[in-house]
Order: sequence, then C-alpha cells, then structure tokens
Amino acid sequence: MTGIGLLQILVYFLLLIIVTRPLGKFMARVYEGERTVLHPLLRPLEKLTYRVCGIREDNEQRLTQYAASLLAFSLASFIFSYLIQLLEPLFPLNPTHFRGPNTPSGATPMTPDLAFNTATSFTTNTNWQSYGGETTMSYFTQMAALTVQNFVSAAAGMAVAIALVRGFARRQMNTIGNFWVDLTRGTLYILLPLSLLGALFICSQGVIQNVKAYTHATTLEGKTQVIAQGPAASQVAIKQLGTNGGGFFNMNSAHPLENPTPLSNFLETFYILVISAGLTYTFGKMVKDTRQGWALFATMSLLFLIGVFVCYWAEQRGNPILTRLGIQNQPTATQSGGNMEGKEVRYGIASSALWAVATTDASNGSVNSMHDSYTPIGGLVPLFNIQTAEVIFGGVGAGLYGMLLYVILAVFIAGLMVGRTPEYLGKKIESKEVKMSMVALIACAASILVFTAMSSRMHFAKNGYWNPPGEATANTNNGGPHGFSEIMYTYSSGTGNNGSAFAGISANTPWYNLTIGLAMWIGRFLIIVPMLAVAGSLAAKKSVAATSGTLPTHGPLFVGFLAGTVIIVGALTFFPALSLGPIVEHFLMHEGKLFSMLLFPLWS
Repeated sequence: MTGIGLLQILVYFLLLIIVTRPLGKFMARVYEGERTVLHPLLRPLEKLTYRVCGIREDNEQRLTQYAASLLAFSLASFIFSYLIQLLEPLFPLNPTHFRGPNTPSGATPMTPDLAFNTATSFTTNTNWQSYGGETTMSYFTQMAALTVQNFVSAAAGMAVAIALVRGFARRQMNTIGNFWVDLTRGTLYILLPLSLLGALFICSQGVIQNVKAYTHATTLEGKTQVIAQGPAASQVAIKQLGTNGGGFFNMNSAHPLENPTPLSNFLETFYILVISAGLTYTFGKMVKDTRQGWALFATMSLLFLIGVFVCYWAEQRGNPILTRLGIQNQPTATQSGGNMEGKEVRYGIASSALWAVATTDASNGSVNSMHDSYTPIGGLVPLFNIQTAEVIFGGVGAGLYGMLLYVILAVFIAGLMVGRTPEYLGKKIESKEVKMSMVALIACAASILVFTAMSSRMHFAKNGYWNPPGEATANTNNGGPHGFSEIMYTYSSGTGNNGSAFAGISANTPWYNLTIGLAMWIGRFLIIVPMLAVAGSLAAKKSVAATSGTLPTHGPLFVGFLAGTVIIVGALTFFPALSLGPIVEHFLMHEGKLFSMLLFPLWS
C-alpha cells in the first residue's frame, strides 16, 4: 500500500466524520417537523404538496397504515416505471429513436421481462441494470422512470428508518409517524438540495447535462464513433446520494462523461455514505442520547475500515502468478504496480478499492472499476459487505434499520449470556422483536443461497431458453470458483438491493431477469415489513429503568460486540458458499491456477 493511497482513505474518512454531526442534526430537525434554514424556501412547497395530495400533516399512522402506505406507493411506482419503459416510443425526448421506426442497430430491445427487472430494480432502490443505458433508454425514460425513482425509493427507505427510530424513542404510543409526510420531507429537504449542489459541482468538472442527439465523430483511423450524451449529471448526483447506483452509461462511473476528474470521483464516492453516516447521529438525536448514535457510527466505521484496508492490500499486492511470470526466481515479490486489471488508470488502486468497499457497504452499486477483475480476496470484501445485509453504513435508511436489526440480535445474545431479558434504550427486547429480526435475516439469506444454487444447476442458453441441468457457469464468462462467485454475487446484489455486479455474467435472459427481480422484492420488503412491525411493537411499550444489570450500549465493549455479531452471523450463514467461490479461488491462484471461460484451469 502506498502513502498517497492511505492519505486518500484517511481524508475521505475524516471528512465523513466532520459532516456526520451537522447533517445528522439537520435531518433530525427535518423529520421532527422543526424549522430549518431551508424552511423559508421549501416550506411553502411542502404545504402545497400536502394540499394537492390530500395529506394531513398532523395525522399520524399506526403500524398497519404506515406499512400499507409504503407498499401501495411502491406498487404504484413499479407500475409507473414499467409502463413508461414499454410505451417509450410514445414519449418525447427520444432523439436516438429507441424502439421507434428508426431504432439504431445495436440497441437493446426492451422486452417485458427486462422491463419488469428494471422497474423492480429502481422501485426497490437496487438499480441493477441488465442493459446499457445509452443503448436502451431514451432521455425521457431515464428521467421520468429512473431518476424519479432514485429520489422516492431513497426517501422511502429513509422514512422506514425514521419510523423505527420513533419506535425506540416513543413510549406507550400506537403511531409511528406518517409515511407520506416522511417521504415528502426526505425528498424536499434532504435529497433535492444535496442533489442539486452535487449536480452543479460535477457539471463544473465535465459531467454532461443536455438533451442533444448522440454525436457521430470521425476517428483518426477514419472510423465513425458514436458518443452518447444526455442528462447525466442530474441522475449521477442522486444515484450516488440516494445509494441507488444505476449508471446513466453502461460503464457507470468509469465513464469519462459520468466521472471525468479526481474531484468528481471524490465527491461521488463521498456522496455514497454521507447520508447513511449522518443518520446515525439523527438516531442518537431523536432518542435523546447521541452516544447511542456514535456507537452505531463507530461500529460501522470499524467494519468499513477493515474492509477498505483488506481490499486495498489485496489489490495493491497483485496477482502472484503475474509476479512469477515477470520476475523469475523471486516467488515472494509482489506484482509491480499492483493489480490494475479492470481499474480506472486515472484514479489508481486506492481510489478504486475505496469506491468498491463504499458502494457495497451501502446499497449503492455504482462502480468506477470492475469487481470481476479483482483478486479473489479483493472481490471477497465487496461480496461479503453485501451479504451482511449492507449495514456497514448501508443504504440511505436501509443501513440504519438494518444495523438496528443486528442491535436487537446483539442485545438478545447478551441477555442470554447473563440470563436476563435484554434491553435497549429502555425497551425490553422480547420474542416478537427477535422473531421479526430473524425473519428478515433468514429471508434474505435464503434468497441469495437458493437462487444461487438453482442457477448453478440449470443451464440456460444465451437466448434465455431452458436446457437440462448443466454447469454452474452456463451464463458466466469465467469457469470454476470464479464463475460460481459471479452467480452468487448476482443474487447477493439483487437481494441486498445493491445493484453492482461482478460484470462477468450475461444476466439479460428471462430466467435471470425474473429471479433477480424476485430477489430484489424479497430483499427490500421482507426486511422493511418486519422492521416496521418491530417499530410498532416498540412504540407501544413502556420504558423500563436501567439497573446495574443493564448492558451499556454506548461504549467500546458494545461496539466490539455488535461488530462481532455482524461478522459472525454473516460468516456462519455464507462461509460454506464463499468457500466454494473466492476463498478456494484464492488458494488455487497461489498454486498457479486461473479459470477461463473455457472452464479449464490455466497453469502459469
């Protein structure tokens, strides 16, 4: 690891710490309905929204009403996005004529199964893309169907987190807030202003924002090159801030028109975690004990830094096979310059590793390098990050309520160890809360492992039709354990609402489109609904006084215990599958074996 690389990571993390308190305090004021510096400008728009939509700002909802509002809104969002994609030729802002009479050659057809997958993806804040944006979507579809969902799906996740926080903060109440009010405030006061600032900044760095037709340029060799354009900056800002991650271009944030400079790269990386980090302080502020929020922040930071440095070390160390080929009689030497395959040469290994860890700690999924080209251990870190239910800061809202799920498990385990009913923030954690937390964890684990197993035993031709059971690498570009990792990463990403991929799998087939779409629904709503049930249960409970036997939940001991719970639960659940993928690949690599798309080991 290099000094400049370590400095980049240190500056990033210090800035995250600096911003967490003021942003978290601001968000607490927003969700508690208190006046902020933006109220003179945005309060009239907020009130107008309530009036037009028939929302009573002072009318709070019970658990069932809150959950029903969320589910109804998500279903309507899905239908809206699905129809826009299928009816794209009817809408304006389609200068490339996708799915019209003059559709360009090479355009990806929008089939019903791909539209289902995409609508599900953006509704669930996953932003998995089985297509290239510049070869598939018109500008109108990108803006009306996708960018809008980037805002509202993120705001919906934040609303659920705030509802759960109210469950811990309130005493003997049967309401947890109003979903429509929380959705509106999160969008207006948090996502829109920060997205506007981010879009203006990256525009100044060279990210494009226009509605022009694609440019046809003549290269030095006399060939014609098509340069895609479009309203990229507005989507890039919110896809990073809302931990959505869907790229305007197929290359995502490795594309020079989406991420042109080191400054744009740093801001886009920083935007991935900034709201999720701030929400930890929001939690502490709303439960009136900021030490609790800092304890969650410390736990997330510990796991984040471990992941960053392990991934960076693995990529900087490089591939030992290339080392032995290039440096004879020096088996312990490292690859010169590290593993640059799939990396952005403008930014280097440290920036790529930082982005890879941040984007999979959060449910972001954007990439500025290709995870499929990482070393086995370098690729293991992003994969394991997703499989923890992405609670290491996590998605906006999703990371907080996911970490609180692990808090419930941690205090339950601690209660078993000392033989007393577990407590957290003055609330007894009883069987209902533990059962709901386990439902969420088991559902997500089952989705990842069952779909991975099924796809590893079914052979699908490139056209998507079913054939008899065959090799695990039927739709992968690599064989052996790496091909298995590609499949497992796919369903981990879908279930974890992440959206990134190892990028070595051909996923635009009916089977993958439908099963990944189903995994996204499972990963979103079989966590949200149990967590809302926990929120309603906790809000109705009375407070209990702390005693000498109460576990302190704000100190280093609890931070270590909570981090251990996250790691151990993830390790126990996924270690057997990981052993078949990146772990065995790591050992085989050190024995001189690689795996090609021909399914045969290659010897150095």
